[in-house]
Amino acid sequence: MTVNILVVDDSKLARIVACKAISALQPEWNKVEAGSAADALSILGEQRIDVAILDFNMPDKDGLELASELRADYPVMPIAVITANVQDEIVARVRALNATFVAKPVTQDALSSFISGAALRLKKAGI
Repeated sequence: MTVNILVVDDSKLARIVACKAISALQPEWNKVEAGSAADALSILGEQRIDVAILDFNMPDKDGLELASELRADYPVMPIAVITANVQDEIVARVRALNATFVAKPVTQDALSSFISGAALRLKKAGI
């Protein structure tokens, strides 16, 4: 079964960079892009998503709010929140949601441990 990873960021360039890093780490994963939290929720209503990478700063809803909603509906989904805002409070809030904090700029190295951990969790779940 193909793994579907949702990349949510209001910056098209940031989505391209993240998808390129994901492709290098897991070339067989299907990347689905959303430019806003609303778009992400719409996509989640239409198709199966296995992993989510969420930008923290978005105009309609921040990544923590979206992660909280996703966590309620998908308790075991691997979720990462990406941001350049590296404050202890934000890192703690991300971790409190059982999500992974990834600092921007997003690179293959920055995403590597999250992606490998997500792959392991999905394999154990039979996905």
